[in-house]
Formats: sequence, structure tokens, C-alpha cells
Amino acid sequence: MANLSGIASWFDWLALLSLIVLWAGYTFFAYRKGQATSCLASVLALYRRDWMYRLLGRDNRIADASLLASLRASVSFFASTSILVMAGLITGIAASEEAVGVLSSMPFVTTNTRELWELKVLVMLIIFVYTFFEFTWSLRLYNFTCVLMGSAPLMQDISGNKLEQKEFADKVGYIMTLAANHFNYGLRAYYFSLATLSWFIHPSLFIISTVTVVVILYRREFHSKVLDALSVDTKE
Repeated sequence: MANLSGIASWFDWLALLSLIVLWAGYTFFAYRKGQATSCLASVLALYRRDWMYRLLGRDNRIADASLLASLRASVSFFASTSILVMAGLITGIAASEEAVGVLSSMPFVTTNTRELWELKVLVMLIIFVYTFFEFTWSLRLYNFTCVLMGSAPLMQDISGNKLEQKEFADKVGYIMTLAANHFNYGLRAYYFSLATLSWFIHPSLFIISTVTVVVILYRREFHSKVLDALSVDTKE
């Protein structure tokens, strides 16, 4: 294989480094800030815990099972989509000569060699491998939640036992929150993969797109209207 400088320019490597730094940096920032202030993840964690409290008070839990099945279906859809995207990317590597020929005819496009094309496709492939692992782990956690919900005690068995009710609600709510967090990590990777598409045009556009994704994620997770609506009850 050719040396790294022979595959891509320093600007391309800088753009790739910016993706890694901004992605990892935002993930760490969102985690720490979410522990100190309200965000979608922290507020929804409270709702999941309350959901489990309500579940204990119902003898008929068909509605709860249906809601959980809906959540699992969403995760399963994205996991399956990741497989399809990976298959497409592998096909794109095999058709590198044709792809480079098409891109070379476009103005402002810097992907003009087979090696550079393969590098960029490989980066996207790694991203979607990561999304697949996140979605499948999220799906397994939701499966664990199904088991815990199936073992939930009846209300008459624990009536008046606030400690046992709290332990159950906290435990199952925590597992569901872990599942939701890993699903969120997978979705976040999807957003950054869309930003990576602009790398095929120009590395400067890639950097701008990555910064834009971070700004969008921050606004949605910490300053969105839906967060204001969800936080009403928690502020009272």
C-alpha cells in the first residue's frame, strides 16, 4: 500500500481528524453536560422510570408490551439498514474506477484517485459497522427489558412495599435508558456519516458539514422545543 501522504493530501487528513475530534468531543461533552443539566436523554430517563412505576399498577400489561415492541422495531429497522448500507459501500469499493471517473468530471471535486476514493469509502464503512454494533446492542438491551417486564410482580403482591417498587422501576428504567443511549449513539453516527458524504466533494466542505452536525445535535439535545415540553413536569 502506498504511504499515507501518497493516498490523500494533508487537508484530507485534517478533515478526517476533525471528524474524529468533533465526534468524540461532542459525545464526551454531551455526556458530562447531561449529568449537570436537563437534556433529552436525562428527561426521558425519568419518564422511563415513571413508566415502570405505572406498569406495576396495571394487571393488564398488553399496552406496555406493544410500546416496547414498537421501540424494538425502530432499532431493528436501523440495524437492518446499516447492513444494506455496508453492502452498498463494499460494492462502491469494487467499482472505484467508475466512481472516480464520474467524480473527476465534476467541478470542485477533489476525489480524483482510486486510493482516495477507497479511503473515503472505507471510513464510511467503519462508521456503519459501528452503527450496526450500537443498534444490535440496543436491541439486545430492549430484549433484556422484555424479560424484566415479564417478571414484573403483580401490584397486589407488592402493594405497600415502596422499596421493592422503587428497585424494580429503577432497574428496568435504567436498562431501558442504556438501550436508548446506544440507539442514540447509532443515530448520531448516521448524522456524521451524512457529513462524511461531503468529503467526496471537498475536505473543507467536510469540515463545515461536521461542525454543522455538532451544532444541530447540540440544539436538539439541549435547546429544543420538545425538551421544553418534556421538562415541564420535571420542573414542577
